[in-house]
Amino acid sequence: MKTLLINPKYPATYWSFKHALKFISKKAANIPLGTVTVAALLPDEWDKKLIDLNVSELKDKDIAWADIVMISAMSVQTDSVRTIIERCKQLNTKTVAGGPLFTEEFERFTDVDHLILNEAELTLPEFIEDLRAGKPKKIYQTDQFADITETPVPKFSLLEFNKYAMAGIQYSRGCPFDCEFCDITALFGRRVRTKSPEHITAELESLYQLGWRGSVFFVDDNFIGHKGKLKKYLLPEMIRWMELHHYPFSFTTEASIDLADDPELMDMMVRAGFIKVFVGIETPEEDSLVECNKVQNNKRDLLNCVHIIQKSGMEVTAGFIVGFDSDSPNVFQKQIDFIQRSGIVTAMVGLLNAPRLSKLYSRLHREGRIVDTFSGDNTNYSMNFTPIMNKEELMKGYQRIIQGIYSSKSYYRRVKFFLKNYRPDFKMRTKFDFTLLAAFVKSILYIGILKKNQKYFWNLLFWSLFNKPKTFPLAVTYSIYGYHFRKVFRELT
Repeated sequence: MKTLLINPKYPATYWSFKHALKFISKKAANIPLGTVTVAALLPDEWDKKLIDLNVSELKDKDIAWADIVMISAMSVQTDSVRTIIERCKQLNTKTVAGGPLFTEEFERFTDVDHLILNEAELTLPEFIEDLRAGKPKKIYQTDQFADITETPVPKFSLLEFNKYAMAGIQYSRGCPFDCEFCDITALFGRRVRTKSPEHITAELESLYQLGWRGSVFFVDDNFIGHKGKLKKYLLPEMIRWMELHHYPFSFTTEASIDLADDPELMDMMVRAGFIKVFVGIETPEEDSLVECNKVQNNKRDLLNCVHIIQKSGMEVTAGFIVGFDSDSPNVFQKQIDFIQRSGIVTAMVGLLNAPRLSKLYSRLHREGRIVDTFSGDNTNYSMNFTPIMNKEELMKGYQRIIQGIYSSKSYYRRVKFFLKNYRPDFKMRTKFDFTLLAAFVKSILYIGILKKNQKYFWNLLFWSLFNKPKTFPLAVTYSIYGYHFRKVFRELT
């Protein structure tokens, strides 16, 4: 069976880092982890070819070669998905599709021949068995959750590593929390399922043996969902593995804010190689946190929690949301003030949207307020429901936040504030690389010379060089990030 696995194209969004990637001559920020995991679930004797449309082109001859085309996608990739499906139809090649986009809204994709919904570990084997018997069904779905200790090591060998900025692996699925706007618990449940430490080190070893060095993203929706297992089993094994291999990787992940309550856990994460953690802060408005059932953020000093995590040696990146029913007219300035005082350099502020499987969608649907499908991008000035706040006022307030945190003056001030207080573990220092040198040279050209307000760029670089020289690479990196963010948000000054 000749199988073509396709990762659809992502649009230029906040998290795509499209405008930053050119500085390091990469095509995409992250590897398509879901696609290479599916590839590992397929029979060994099948011929497999992977095309990631974010790093290469899809040609008609590729589709014609295949017996089946397998597509895995998220909502933000919808436009690319529809183009792929249409091309396959024109060339009479069968399509097989799965992933969050199709699991949530499979009714929108009637042209797909076979839909493999929910977790592939459960539904894909049944499809393969039926396909061999010559009687595959249209839809395969389940209400069960997979035992991910049985998930094979992803087929990383299908990837062209030199085209990506970051590799990825997964330790757990599920989240103990149940925020109203989130669809994670509907997709993966509230019971946190984990792989064994040996499984994770096998995946790290696979990346290592294939020559990967640098950033690895643990894609877990809440890496610390089971703190006991982390501290007792996984992190000690990761620390041992990293020491044995002389720290070839640095790790990034997502975690809830209660990470700040556990100094031992933070220390172990830093020793294991974690340098960055994404936290869903959402809003400083207490009433809005109650509204969306963000219980882990409620009744705590969020600003202090951020600073605690930063002082542990990990950078905090974060998500923020406006558009809650409980948001007051003051929320926009509160968001600006919080972000600037926090030193969170990468602060994604988005408009509230309701994914199809979220409890928010169910509530808003009952209230007759759903007006559109969710695009998957909450930073493109779109909402799929009617907000309580006047929409024009909300959009103006949202633009005010973006201007307030990503204009050159505000952004570079925040970067400097962060770097002044950042105490990373420099044993995980990055080795000299001509890619980094090229990025520095390009930053001078694109930011230091060609852009207005370049004075902020030079001020940061010289401050870093003479005051905290070890942070100089980060100063360059964050300058490049700022360039991308301003591009995404329509060239703020």
